[in-house]
Amino acid sequence: MRPSAPTDRNRSRLAAWVALLAAALLLPGRAAAPRADAAEPGDLGTDRDAFTPNTHTVAPGTVLWEGSHVYIDNQFGKPTNNYPELLVRVGANDWLEWRFGVNYGVGSQGNIVTSVEVGEGQLLGRSLYESSLLYGLKADLSDQQGWLPESCFIMEASTPTYGDVFGTVPVATGVCGWELPGGCRLDAALRYAYSEARLGWFDRWSPSVVLRVPVTDRLEVHVEYFDTFTKRNVVNTNRAFFSPGMHYLLTKRLEVGVRVGWGVTELAAPFFSDAGFGWRW
Repeated sequence: MRPSAPTDRNRSRLAAWVALLAAALLLPGRAAAPRADAAEPGDLGTDRDAFTPNTHTVAPGTVLWEGSHVYIDNQFGKPTNNYPELLVRVGANDWLEWRFGVNYGVGSQGNIVTSVEVGEGQLLGRSLYESSLLYGLKADLSDQQGWLPESCFIMEASTPTYGDVFGTVPVATGVCGWELPGGCRLDAALRYAYSEARLGWFDRWSPSVVLRVPVTDRLEVHVEYFDTFTKRNVVNTNRAFFSPGMHYLLTKRLEVGVRVGWGVTELAAPFFSDAGFGWRW
């Protein structure tokens, strides 16, 4: 009996996992100056600080713990609460880190405002409870040389442990950034996720850009614009946000921060807030 041709779903999932395997096999051959310690002394380099991840990896022998509580005031139905959005980043060497995380969400409707990738709930639907595990890697790709930006690549997967959807979601993110005069930074990212909804799989794209401005040795503020839009879903959505935020170093190892945001497209949540921490160990 002749085997049937692979479906679009299988092809897309295979391509995503091939990309992860290729990254794991090819990146060790990278020859570039180490940047794991390149983060400023007054900045832990957390990825939870904004929707756009930091361009730095964690130094070898260092563990960076990040977590937050996110509240999303959805246009329809109940609000979303996500916690602890825990991300543990372990420095493997001068350019590579391992990433592990866990999250629990109540009332998710697919409003993605952090780097935690989840399934797509119903816009007018009932309350959705879900939890998930995250695992992956982050690798430095290039250092800034003139107009050539500093860059990194993140490959992760999120596996649901409870909820209405149970497919593992592969997520690939490219990040680049430039150091500007005065210590400011301009970072941009593009994230792709092959996500699951109740009626099938779809593509989610998330471009973002953030300007980070140091105020003191301990305080940094930022302003950000990011968008998440879907393709090949039953009902495609486009949710864009304008979001200011800040973080403050309580000690050299402990950082607290908050960010808020307002939706600027029709289906985006009118408001969200994100209060979190970073602890380097």
